[in-house]
This record gives sequence, C-alpha cells and structure tokens, in this order.
Amino acid sequence: MTYKTNISTVFLHSCRPFAYGDYLKIAGMGIISCIHAILFVLMLSQVIHGSKIDLKLDCVIPPNITTDDANFFTHTAFRVLIVADPPTAFEFMKVSEAEFPALDGQGVSYAVLQFPPCSLNPSHRHPHAAELLFLLIGSLKVGFVDANDVLHTQTLQTGDLFIFPVGVVHYQYNYGQDLAFAISAFGSANVRTIPTPGLSKRLPSLPRLMHRMLRR
Repeated sequence: MTYKTNISTVFLHSCRPFAYGDYLKIAGMGIISCIHAILFVLMLSQVIHGSKIDLKLDCVIPPNITTDDANFFTHTAFRVLIVADPPTAFEFMKVSEAEFPALDGQGVSYAVLQFPPCSLNPSHRHPHAAELLFLLIGSLKVGFVDANDVLHTQTLQTGDLFIFPVGVVHYQYNYGQDLAFAISAFGSANVRTIPTPGLSKRLPSLPRLMHRMLRR
C-alpha cells in the first residue's frame, strides 16, 4: 500500500490525535490571522498614503531667503546665556521673526526667562499666541485670568510645563531663594507682549495675591 506524505501528515502524526473541534480551531485561527494581516496592510497603506508630502504645498520656506547656506536657519544669540552671570532682576530674551528671519511663516518663536529670587514677570498678555512654558530650573508661581475674570494659579517645580492660553493676562513669580530658569515657546513667529497695568482695577484679587507673594 502506498502512502502520500506531506507536511500536514507529518504534523498530525507527530502530535496527539486531533479531534474535529481542533481542526475547526486551527482553521478559525488561520482565518482570523488572515483578517488581521489584511487589516494591518490596509491600515499601513493609509498611513503611507497620508504621510506623502507634496514639497510645493506642504513646505513653508521663508520668502526672504537669499542664500542656500544653512546658517540662515541657525540663530546663536542664546549662546551668551551659557557663560553669563545670573541676573539681579527678572530678564528675558526672545527670538521672534524680527531677531531670526527664518521664523517667517513658521508660526513659532521662543523666549528664555530668568528669575532671580523673589522676582516677578509682571502681568501681560500675548494677542493671537499661546505660551507654553517649560521650567528647567527652580520653582515658579504662575497664573492667568480667563475670559470670566477667574484667576487660575499654579506652583511649578523643575521639569513642569504650563500653558497660557491665547490672549490671556498672565504672570510668573519666583517665590524661592534660588534662580529660576524657564523657556517659553509661542504659537506665533511675531509674538507681541502687551503689559496690563490696569489689571488691578478689573480684578483686585490678583494684586493682593502678588502682594502676598512679594512679602514671603
């Protein structure tokens, strides 16, 4: 008698006898695996299709480029901070389109904020731009006033992020005895800063809060 040998025969003879239900399970697993594979391929194709870049439509290159040198896209003003002595009063250094022309059309800008002990960045606002503050060193008390004149305050520690929504009046205060150092990113290449000295008339609670902080 002649026997036909194939992979399935070897598999079946090398394992325990299979019941009919076992074959159904294997067949079902195979179908499910095939479905998963098909879904994965479809999903991958969508991701690849969605990530295709049209260089003419998707890329925004500043119109004032006059050279193909990458130095145009490099700004070195912050290097002075590496060797500078700590300030004796609140200081900030910003880099916007005015200081860094490559930011034209990019919708971003940057600022470095340095707070000696017990120093304050007075209340102000940035029209048409949110501010995302990253506290690198020290601690800060921060706050902003929303559209309903509600004051939102928070105490930040090293490594914390805090978002000041677009256009809100806000402040930062270093209540500690050590230097605080923060970096702020803005959603505009030409961010404007407008002081708000009249805030005390509109929201008396904020000046009182500032006074309590300054007395600590």
